[in-house]
Formats: sequence, structure tokens, C-alpha cells
Amino acid sequence: MDTNTEDKEGCYYNQTVKFFYEESGKNISAHWRRRDYVIVTLGMTVCFIVIFSNLLVIAAIFKNRRFHFPIYYLLGNLALADLFSGVSYLHLMFHTGPWTIRLSKYQWFVRQGLIDTSLTASVLNLLAVAVERQQTIFNMQLHSKMSARRIFVIIIVIWLLAIMLGLVPTMGWHCLCDLPNCSTMAPLYSRKYLIFWAVLNLLTFSIMVAVYTRIFLYVRHKSKQMSQHTTQQRHKDTVFNLMKTVSMILGCFVICWTPGLVVLLLDGLACEWCQVLRYEKYFLVLAECNSFVNPIIYSFRDKDMRRTFKEILCCLCRRSERSGGTSEVHFNSLEHEKSHSIEPIERSNGTPLIPEKKKTSKDVPASSESWK
Repeated sequence: MDTNTEDKEGCYYNQTVKFFYEESGKNISAHWRRRDYVIVTLGMTVCFIVIFSNLLVIAAIFKNRRFHFPIYYLLGNLALADLFSGVSYLHLMFHTGPWTIRLSKYQWFVRQGLIDTSLTASVLNLLAVAVERQQTIFNMQLHSKMSARRIFVIIIVIWLLAIMLGLVPTMGWHCLCDLPNCSTMAPLYSRKYLIFWAVLNLLTFSIMVAVYTRIFLYVRHKSKQMSQHTTQQRHKDTVFNLMKTVSMILGCFVICWTPGLVVLLLDGLACEWCQVLRYEKYFLVLAECNSFVNPIIYSFRDKDMRRTFKEILCCLCRRSERSGGTSEVHFNSLEHEKSHSIEPIERSNGTPLIPEKKKTSKDVPASSESWK
């Protein structure tokens, strides 16, 4: 597939990436411009935020036993897909701009395949979440009764399918032997593949929106039939709030990715007046930003998740403080140190001279409910 491969009749295996970019009309400057520096700097900043925030979500799900349920495992896998997306875009930032024309065709396919795999994994995972929510909500349950083994099998299947779809262009669905049908946005991809990939994802989006709409209508209808008993009311509120959170995740995903997929579809349909290259960068950044939206939603919607985030961050801060000094307690003077070392003096009856501080409502940990 690279330049050392022998050409066949009608094929261009021995041509460089630069050749395909020039043929498709997507010319790239050989020198770094100010715009290129800005794009790479912003892109890398977003990538590091994406990687850190999703690592935080995964750590929170592992740490808190309240999250050891099928829905949280799937949301954790979604965070893993977003983490993979951050790594993929970070790889893209080191292989974009003037660096693009220096890539071999194999390196270019790897760069694009990583992004395709991350998107496919996110879409399949959201579809699995939709199916899991439908099964549990229709039975008015908060969590699915599926075993952890079955959930892990589903997660493995999701990643296998995502990797396979990401490798499809590399395995032969490209335009190296069909130069007139090369894409403009992705000059080594076939337009037919772009149509297939965009339509498949947009169709999946439509199915997920239809599923969640049906679930919402069912929950609203069922909630009217339920009595106002406290236990049932809390259960209904918890289920409904969880549905709101998952729906917000889906909504943000659809909003962030649909413009880019539509532009890919228009490019696949060879729309000459659409000016797809004009909007490509903006929609790519919008799609990248979706990967750190989910941790923000968790922070605002789930008190348990937010508290676990704080515990993890505080733990990291304490470790950094311990590594920075030998003692966690610091005194301003010798008298200050002596005053902290004096033990409380007791009266003859055993009661301390200094009365204990009365406990207030602030000292008692409040019980929180999730998904409020």
C-alpha cells in the first residue's frame, strides 16, 4: 500500500499521500502557518482535558461500589471510548498540517482508522445503553439484572465491531484504484465508504432517539398511574432522573457529531457547491469537544459521582503534598507547636476541662441521592 508497492493497471499504490491530496483539491501547505499553530495548540489542550476527565470517570466507577451495576459499566465503557477518542485526536494533532504530506499511506490510514474506531465504539455503546434502559425501565427497575459477565461480553463485542469497522478502508474500501471517486475531506477514502459510514451512524442516531422517546413516553404514562407513596415516588424520581442524565448524554453526542456526519455525507455525494472543506475544521473541533461533555454532565447530575470525583482529586492533592514535604503539619512558632502537643487535662471526675464541641448538622454527613 506504500510507495514501495508495485502499481497495478488503474491503481496508484506507488503514489504518495501528497499526490492524493493534490488530486482531490485539498492542498496542504508545506510550511507551518499561524493558523496551524493555533489549531494544534487548541486541539492538544482539548485532548488533554478529554483524557484526564474520562480517566476520572473510569476511576470513579471502579472506586465507588454504588456504581457497580450494568448501566454504570456501560457508561464507563463510553468513557473509555471517549478516552480512546482523546488519544486518537492527540495522535491526529501530531500528524496534521504540514506533517500530513510526510505520512506514508499506511500511517494515514492508521490516523483515520483510530478516529473511526472511537466514534463507532461510542455509537455502539450508546445503542447498548439504550437497549439496557429500555429493558429496565419497562420493568420499572433502576438497574438491570444482567450479570457482569454478560455486560463484559457486550463490551468486548462493541470494541471488536468498532475495530473491524475502523479497519474497513485499510482492508480494501479505499480509492487507490478508483481515483475519480476519492473523497475531498479524506482524499484516500472512497466516496462510497463515506456514504455508507455516515448513513449508518445517522441511522443509528435516529434509532436511539426513537428508543429514548418511547421510554420517556412510557415513564410519563406509568408515573401517572403510580400512587404517591413515598417509596414509590422516590423510586420513580430516581428512575426518571437517571433517564434524563442518559438522554442528555445522547443528546449532546447527536448534537456534536451530526454536523460532521452530514458534511461527510455531502462529500460522499460529491456536492461541489457545499464547500465541505470550509466547515471541516469547525465540525471536527465540535466532535472532539463531545468527549469531555459527559464528565461535566455526570458532575451536575449525579451527586454520588460528583462526590467521588472530589474524593479522587483530594486524594491526588494529598499525595502530591506528601511527596513535597516530610510532614503534613506545619507550625509557625515553638509556642504553637507546644500548644498542639499538650494533652487535654481532666478533672477529678474524669471530664475534660475543655468542653467538647457540640455536633451540629454540618458535622453529620448528609445522605445524598443520585441523579437529582
